[in-house]
Amino acid sequence: MIPIEKKDRIYDRDERYSRQIILKEIGKKGQRKLFNSRVVIIGCGALGSTIANNLVRIGIGFVRIVDRDLVELSNLQRQNLYDERDIGLPKASAATDKLRCINADVEIEAVIEDVTAKNIEKIIGDMDIVLDGTDNMLTRFLINDACIKHDIPWIYGGAVGTQGMSMNILPGKTPCFRCILPNLPKAGSLPTCDTLGVLNSIPTVIASIETTEAIKILLDKNNFNRHLIVYDIWTHEFHSINIKKNESCECCVKHNFQFLKSELKTSIIKLCGTDGFQITPAGSNKISFKELKQELESIGEVSIDEVLLKFKIKNYEINIFRNGRAIIYGAEDEKTAKSLYARYIGL
Repeated sequence: MIPIEKKDRIYDRDERYSRQIILKEIGKKGQRKLFNSRVVIIGCGALGSTIANNLVRIGIGFVRIVDRDLVELSNLQRQNLYDERDIGLPKASAATDKLRCINADVEIEAVIEDVTAKNIEKIIGDMDIVLDGTDNMLTRFLINDACIKHDIPWIYGGAVGTQGMSMNILPGKTPCFRCILPNLPKAGSLPTCDTLGVLNSIPTVIASIETTEAIKILLDKNNFNRHLIVYDIWTHEFHSINIKKNESCECCVKHNFQFLKSELKTSIIKLCGTDGFQITPAGSNKISFKELKQELESIGEVSIDEVLLKFKIKNYEINIFRNGRAIIYGAEDEKTAKSLYARYIGL
């Protein structure tokens, strides 16, 4: 038995995990293996926050949480790690603060960044498994490329409306994500929580499936799911779809990692479920909050904390990170968002 000290209390590891240690599927040996595992969750919204909560309580030794967004009021309907006090804070850091109070036994790292071709390999490189909590396809294609390249298993998950889906992707053992979707879908071709909405119970179900499958994979169990699971929580329709490996797949067969080779350029995307746009500038950027604050405070409301500068003017709010990435709320379209960035930050 290994005691874990926190403040004036002492926790006993065997007692904390006693209800899962007695499971024949895990046992003491399995619990030790879980504690020595390293997991990264990309995206900490409805799926990711539930996955993170599950994994930290389970006793995964190291959990890295990666998210680019801030907590908003509309998130509280389904993103169960946050409350009203967290509104305006980066999701990764807010989640990490909560989780550290839940389990001092686990090392948790917050990464407040957008996942791109420039940083994805660094983010996943020292991990045992990657779990998908993101809300966009481009990030999933990046994860797929990087995981196949580095021989790291990952679990796809998505939820919108009343329906969700999940699939395990193990390099060399299963089809990959591009065996399902060979090419990135066109913008606007897939429903999002912005257009279709989302019932708060379906992300919890899909996140629990992802968590359970991650445990199986980390414990080297052979009975991990090898199909694409699709479940509608409203109608209780459940489908387990056999996906065949595409023998001409650009990723897992030809190892042509097209999404990792993306040209360096400024990107602008609409954030799911909000009136926000994210702008990520090309190249290496390092913003001086002090200097920018001096420039902006005469024309609007400015506040600074450890990770971002918030600037409010008229009906717009611009949240600026030190690497130059910005989330702009209130812009009517991409053109307006880009104009606001150029006007107040420089593009």
